[in-house]
Amino acid sequence: MRYKFITVVLIMIISNSCSTNKYAASNKKYKQQAKALANELKKQPAGIDSEKNAVSWGGTTNFSMRKPNLVIIHHNAQNSGDQTINTFILPRTEVSAHYVICKDGTVQHMLGDYLRGWHAGSGKWGNLTDINSVSIGIELDNNGFEPFTEAQISNLLVVLMTLKKKYNIPTANFIGHADIAPGRKVDPSRFFPWQQLASNGFGYWYDTTQVKQPENFNALQGLRIMGYNTRDSIAAIKAFKLHFVQQDSLPVLTEADKKIIYDLYKKY
Repeated sequence: MRYKFITVVLIMIISNSCSTNKYAASNKKYKQQAKALANELKKQPAGIDSEKNAVSWGGTTNFSMRKPNLVIIHHNAQNSGDQTINTFILPRTEVSAHYVICKDGTVQHMLGDYLRGWHAGSGKWGNLTDINSVSIGIELDNNGFEPFTEAQISNLLVVLMTLKKKYNIPTANFIGHADIAPGRKVDPSRFFPWQQLASNGFGYWYDTTQVKQPENFNALQGLRIMGYNTRDSIAAIKAFKLHFVQQDSLPVLTEADKKIIYDLYKKY
């Protein structure tokens, strides 16, 4: 019953968003592109030519749609949610996200969850290098220099709860754009309430009260195990602090930071 209630709330939030008439042209184009993809999926593969003979085709019935397994949270660094929505419906921009959440809490669903959005760009998380193919992108209306609104975070939590239950997304897999692209991206900024999200089951947080860090603990290796790309260690440290130690932007790890990493990496 709880899941049904969450779904109803999410539908209500989306239904209160911008008028569909405003995006009639874009919605029409969306349907055309989705239909073209559906037709492509219906085609029987032609097989693969080898040097000696063509590989034969025999269709299996054991398959389903690929499911998203990561949620990437962004801030738009634009002037409004409407500006971002308009950016996402222009073909020339070649950027998109699955959801846009405005300052007043309005949720605009822009792309089917099973479809591949163009929101993450070049990035890496653990061994994953094509983030767009396995993730859902959520864009929050925020310029990067101000706190996120209560209505925005409240409705973000509703969206996240729905996605987590529907696709069985692991707790660890709710992360930020900066986490997957250290040195290139800084969203969703140091104002984003990651601890609040973690307390609701979206991402992990730490408690170092009883933590005793081993003398030989390699903090950078801990970051790598968590998922960070540590090839550029300074960028990785900055991204980690943006998420977990937001009051400190210095690209060095203190003993307190190492304790945090030690407590966190054991959860991943």
